Amino acid sequence: MNALFKHLAAWSLGCLALSSLAQAEELKVMTSGGFTAAYKQLGPQYAAESGDTLQTILGPSMGKAPEAIPNRLARGEHADVVIMVGYALDELIKQGKVDPASRVELADSRIGLVVRQGAAKPAIGTDAQLKEVLLKARSVAYSDSASGVYVEKELFRKLGIQDQAGPKGKMIERIPVASVVANGEYEVGLQQVSELLPVPGVTYVGKLPENVQSVTRFAAGIPSNAEHPQQARALLEYLASPKAQPVVQATGLDSVPR
Repeated sequence: MNALFKHLAAWSLGCLALSSLAQAEELKVMTSGGFTAAYKQLGPQYAAESGDTLQTILGPSMGKAPEAIPNRLARGEHADVVIMVGYALDELIKQGKVDPASRVELADSRIGLVVRQGAAKPAIGTDAQLKEVLLKARSVAYSDSASGVYVEKELFRKLGIQDQAGPKGKMIERIPVASVVANGEYEVGLQQVSELLPVPGVTYVGKLPENVQSVTRFAAGIPSNAEHPQQARALLEYLASPKAQPVVQATGLDSVPR
Protein backbone atom coordinates (compact mmCIF):
# COMPACT_ATOMS: atom_id res chain seq x y z
CA MET A 1 0.00 0.00 0.00
CA ASN A 2 2.82 2.36 0.89
CA ALA A 3 4.53 1.57 -2.40
CA LEU A 4 1.32 2.33 -4.31
CA PHE A 5 0.90 5.61 -2.42
CA LYS A 6 4.49 6.64 -3.21
CA HIS A 7 3.98 5.77 -6.87
CA LEU A 8 0.80 7.85 -7.07
CA ALA A 9 2.46 10.78 -5.28
CA ALA A 10 5.41 10.73 -7.67
CA TRP A 11 3.03 10.53 -10.65
CA SER A 12 1.04 13.50 -9.31
CA LEU A 13 4.18 15.59 -8.85
CA GLY A 14 5.29 14.75 -12.36
CA CYS A 15 1.96 15.83 -13.77
CA LEU A 16 2.18 19.12 -11.88
CA ALA A 17 5.66 19.75 -13.24
CA LEU A 18 4.55 19.03 -16.79
CA SER A 19 1.49 21.24 -16.30
CA SER A 20 3.70 24.09 -15.09
CA LEU A 21 5.97 23.72 -18.10
CA ALA A 22 2.99 23.59 -20.44
CA GLN A 23 1.70 26.90 -19.07
CA ALA A 24 5.00 28.72 -19.64
CA GLU A 25 4.73 30.95 -22.70
CA GLU A 26 6.91 33.15 -24.88
CA LEU A 27 5.69 36.73 -24.61
CA LYS A 28 6.43 39.29 -27.31
CA VAL A 29 7.21 42.63 -25.67
CA MET A 30 7.53 45.82 -27.71
CA THR A 31 9.26 48.53 -25.69
CA SER A 32 10.37 52.07 -26.44
CA GLY A 33 13.59 53.71 -25.32
CA GLY A 34 12.65 55.45 -22.08
CA PHE A 35 11.76 52.32 -20.12
CA THR A 36 14.12 49.94 -21.90
CA ALA A 37 17.02 50.13 -19.44
CA ALA A 38 14.72 49.21 -16.55
CA TYR A 39 12.99 46.52 -18.60
CA LYS A 40 16.31 44.90 -19.55
CA GLN A 41 16.94 44.27 -15.86
CA LEU A 42 13.39 43.50 -14.74
CA GLY A 43 12.50 41.27 -17.69
CA PRO A 44 15.02 38.52 -16.90
CA GLN A 45 14.03 38.63 -13.23
CA TYR A 46 10.39 38.13 -14.16
CA ALA A 47 11.23 35.34 -16.60
CA ALA A 48 13.22 33.51 -13.91
CA GLU A 49 10.33 33.74 -11.45
CA SER A 50 7.46 33.00 -13.84
CA GLY A 51 9.00 30.49 -16.23
CA ASP A 52 7.81 32.53 -19.20
CA THR A 53 10.32 33.71 -21.79
CA LEU A 54 10.35 37.22 -23.22
CA GLN A 55 11.04 38.15 -26.82
CA THR A 56 11.97 41.84 -26.83
CA ILE A 57 11.27 44.08 -29.81
CA LEU A 58 12.67 47.62 -29.62
CA GLY A 59 11.14 50.67 -31.27
CA PRO A 60 10.19 54.29 -30.56
CA SER A 61 6.74 55.24 -29.28
CA MET A 62 5.99 57.41 -32.31
CA GLY A 63 7.46 58.80 -35.49
CA LYS A 64 7.88 57.76 -39.09
CA ALA A 65 10.52 55.06 -38.57
CA PRO A 66 9.26 51.59 -39.56
CA GLU A 67 10.52 50.32 -36.18
CA ALA A 68 8.10 52.59 -34.27
CA ILE A 69 5.63 50.57 -32.22
CA PRO A 70 2.46 52.07 -33.79
CA ASN A 71 3.86 51.37 -37.26
CA ARG A 72 4.71 47.79 -36.32
CA LEU A 73 1.17 47.18 -35.07
CA ALA A 74 -0.28 48.87 -38.16
CA ARG A 75 1.64 46.36 -40.33
CA GLY A 76 0.01 43.53 -38.42
CA GLU A 77 2.92 42.57 -36.17
CA HIS A 78 1.78 40.79 -33.02
CA ALA A 79 2.73 41.66 -29.45
CA ASP A 80 1.58 40.56 -26.01
CA VAL A 81 2.77 43.77 -24.30
CA VAL A 82 3.60 47.27 -25.50
CA ILE A 83 5.60 49.66 -23.29
CA MET A 84 5.66 53.25 -24.50
CA VAL A 85 4.96 56.92 -23.90
CA GLY A 86 1.58 57.21 -22.19
CA TYR A 87 -0.13 59.52 -24.66
CA ALA A 88 1.05 57.40 -27.60
CA LEU A 89 -0.41 54.35 -25.86
CA ASP A 90 -3.67 56.26 -25.37
CA GLU A 91 -3.82 56.83 -29.13
CA LEU A 92 -3.52 53.09 -29.74
CA ILE A 93 -6.30 52.53 -27.21
CA LYS A 94 -8.52 55.00 -29.12
CA GLN A 95 -7.80 53.09 -32.32
CA GLY A 96 -8.90 49.85 -30.68
CA LYS A 97 -5.44 48.29 -30.95
CA VAL A 98 -4.81 48.07 -27.19
CA ASP A 99 -7.23 46.91 -24.49
CA PRO A 100 -8.12 50.01 -22.43
CA ALA A 101 -8.60 47.94 -19.26
CA SER A 102 -5.01 46.71 -19.49
CA ARG A 103 -3.31 50.13 -19.19
CA VAL A 104 -0.70 50.23 -16.39
CA GLU A 105 1.33 53.28 -15.28
CA LEU A 106 5.03 52.41 -15.07
CA ALA A 107 7.30 55.43 -14.51
CA ASP A 108 7.93 59.12 -15.13
CA SER A 109 10.86 60.17 -17.27
CA ARG A 110 12.63 63.53 -17.30
CA ILE A 111 14.95 65.06 -19.88
CA GLY A 112 18.68 65.35 -19.24
CA LEU A 113 21.74 66.72 -21.01
CA VAL A 114 25.06 65.13 -21.99
CA VAL A 115 28.36 66.35 -23.41
CA ARG A 116 31.19 64.31 -24.88
CA GLN A 117 33.39 62.54 -22.34
CA GLY A 118 36.37 64.74 -21.54
CA ALA A 119 34.57 67.99 -22.33
CA ALA A 120 34.00 70.51 -19.55
CA LYS A 121 30.85 69.77 -17.58
CA PRO A 122 28.64 72.87 -17.80
CA ALA A 123 26.17 74.11 -15.19
CA ILE A 124 22.50 73.79 -16.19
CA GLY A 125 20.82 74.19 -12.80
CA THR A 126 18.94 77.35 -13.78
CA ASP A 127 17.12 78.52 -16.89
CA ALA A 128 19.81 81.11 -17.52
CA GLN A 129 22.61 78.55 -17.29
CA LEU A 130 20.83 76.11 -19.63
CA LYS A 131 20.13 78.92 -22.07
CA GLU A 132 23.80 79.89 -22.11
CA VAL A 133 24.92 76.30 -22.73
CA LEU A 134 22.53 75.86 -25.66
CA LEU A 135 23.47 79.22 -27.18
CA LYS A 136 27.21 78.48 -26.99
CA ALA A 137 26.92 74.94 -28.34
CA ARG A 138 27.88 74.53 -31.99
CA SER A 139 25.28 71.78 -32.42
CA VAL A 140 22.44 70.25 -30.40
CA ALA A 141 21.02 66.75 -30.85
CA TYR A 142 17.67 65.50 -29.54
CA SER A 143 15.51 62.43 -30.03
CA ASP A 144 12.76 61.66 -32.53
CA SER A 145 10.42 60.68 -29.70
CA ALA A 146 8.54 62.59 -26.99
CA SER A 147 11.52 64.41 -25.47
CA GLY A 148 12.79 65.61 -28.84
CA VAL A 149 9.39 66.90 -29.89
CA TYR A 150 9.30 68.92 -26.68
CA VAL A 151 12.83 70.31 -27.20
CA GLU A 152 12.11 71.33 -30.78
CA LYS A 153 8.60 72.71 -30.30
CA GLU A 154 8.65 74.09 -26.74
CA LEU A 155 11.98 74.19 -24.88
CA PHE A 156 13.78 76.56 -27.27
CA ARG A 157 10.74 78.82 -27.30
CA LYS A 158 10.42 78.84 -23.49
CA LEU A 159 14.08 79.86 -23.20
CA GLY A 160 13.66 82.55 -25.86
CA ILE A 161 16.31 81.04 -28.17
CA GLN A 162 14.19 79.51 -30.95
CA ASP A 163 15.84 81.57 -33.68
CA GLN A 164 19.40 80.93 -32.45
CA ALA A 165 19.16 77.29 -31.32
CA GLY A 166 16.60 76.02 -33.80
CA PRO A 167 18.87 76.02 -36.87
CA LYS A 168 21.68 74.11 -35.13
CA GLY A 169 19.35 71.54 -33.57
CA LYS A 170 18.87 68.11 -35.13
CA MET A 171 16.34 65.37 -34.41
CA ILE A 172 18.19 62.03 -34.35
CA GLU A 173 16.22 59.06 -35.65
CA ARG A 174 16.41 55.47 -34.39
CA ILE A 175 19.73 55.63 -32.51
CA PRO A 176 20.53 57.00 -29.02
CA VAL A 177 21.21 60.74 -28.96
CA ALA A 178 24.19 60.21 -26.66
CA SER A 179 25.89 58.07 -29.32
CA VAL A 180 26.21 61.00 -31.74
CA VAL A 181 27.59 63.16 -28.92
CA ALA A 182 30.07 60.43 -27.97
CA ASN A 183 31.46 60.26 -31.52
CA GLY A 184 31.77 64.03 -31.80
CA GLU A 185 29.05 64.67 -34.38
CA TYR A 186 27.14 66.89 -31.94
CA GLU A 187 28.34 68.93 -29.00
CA VAL A 188 25.31 68.66 -26.73
CA GLY A 189 22.63 65.98 -26.48
CA LEU A 190 19.16 66.15 -24.94
CA GLN A 191 17.07 63.07 -24.26
CA GLN A 192 15.31 61.28 -21.46
CA VAL A 193 17.78 60.50 -18.67
CA SER A 194 17.10 56.76 -18.78
CA GLU A 195 18.19 56.72 -22.44
CA LEU A 196 21.33 58.80 -21.86
CA LEU A 197 22.82 56.90 -18.92
CA PRO A 198 23.57 53.55 -20.62
CA VAL A 199 25.60 55.07 -23.48
CA PRO A 200 29.41 55.16 -23.06
CA GLY A 201 31.58 58.03 -24.18
CA VAL A 202 29.55 60.89 -22.74
CA THR A 203 29.34 62.80 -19.47
CA TYR A 204 25.87 63.09 -17.99
CA VAL A 205 25.44 66.70 -16.86
CA GLY A 206 22.02 66.51 -15.18
CA LYS A 207 18.30 67.02 -15.60
CA LEU A 208 16.84 70.20 -17.08
CA PRO A 209 15.57 72.76 -14.55
CA GLU A 210 12.15 71.69 -13.33
CA ASN A 211 10.26 74.77 -14.59
CA VAL A 212 11.35 74.07 -18.18
CA GLN A 213 11.29 70.29 -17.74
CA SER A 214 8.94 67.95 -19.57
CA VAL A 215 7.84 64.87 -17.66
CA THR A 216 6.90 61.91 -19.83
CA ARG A 217 4.76 59.18 -18.33
CA PHE A 218 5.60 55.68 -19.52
CA ALA A 219 2.79 53.18 -19.50
CA ALA A 220 2.07 49.72 -20.84
CA GLY A 221 -0.85 47.81 -22.23
CA ILE A 222 -1.93 44.58 -23.89
CA PRO A 223 -2.76 44.66 -27.61
CA SER A 224 -6.24 43.53 -28.53
CA ASN A 225 -4.85 40.61 -30.52
CA ALA A 226 -2.35 39.46 -27.88
CA GLU A 227 -1.85 35.71 -27.90
CA HIS A 228 -1.14 35.43 -24.15
CA PRO A 229 -3.14 38.15 -22.36
CA GLN A 230 -3.19 36.42 -18.97
CA GLN A 231 0.59 36.07 -18.82
CA ALA A 232 0.97 39.58 -20.23
CA ARG A 233 -1.11 40.98 -17.37
CA ALA A 234 1.10 39.23 -14.83
CA LEU A 235 4.20 40.78 -16.43
CA LEU A 236 2.67 44.27 -16.28
CA GLU A 237 1.79 43.83 -12.61
CA TYR A 238 5.40 42.86 -11.93
CA LEU A 239 6.85 45.86 -13.80
CA ALA A 240 4.62 48.25 -11.83
CA SER A 241 5.11 46.55 -8.46
CA PRO A 242 6.94 48.02 -5.44
CA LYS A 243 9.55 45.29 -5.92
CA ALA A 244 10.52 46.81 -9.28
CA GLN A 245 10.97 50.39 -8.09
CA PRO A 246 14.66 50.26 -7.02
CA VAL A 247 15.57 49.23 -10.56
CA VAL A 248 13.25 51.84 -12.07
CA GLN A 249 14.91 54.60 -10.07
CA ALA A 250 18.47 53.35 -10.63
CA THR A 251 18.00 53.61 -14.39
CA GLY A 252 17.11 57.30 -14.27
CA LEU A 253 13.34 57.10 -14.03
CA ASP A 254 11.01 58.35 -11.29
CA SER A 255 8.44 56.08 -9.67
CA VAL A 256 4.79 56.88 -10.30
CA PRO A 257 2.97 58.03 -7.13
CA ARG A 258 0.58 55.25 -6.10
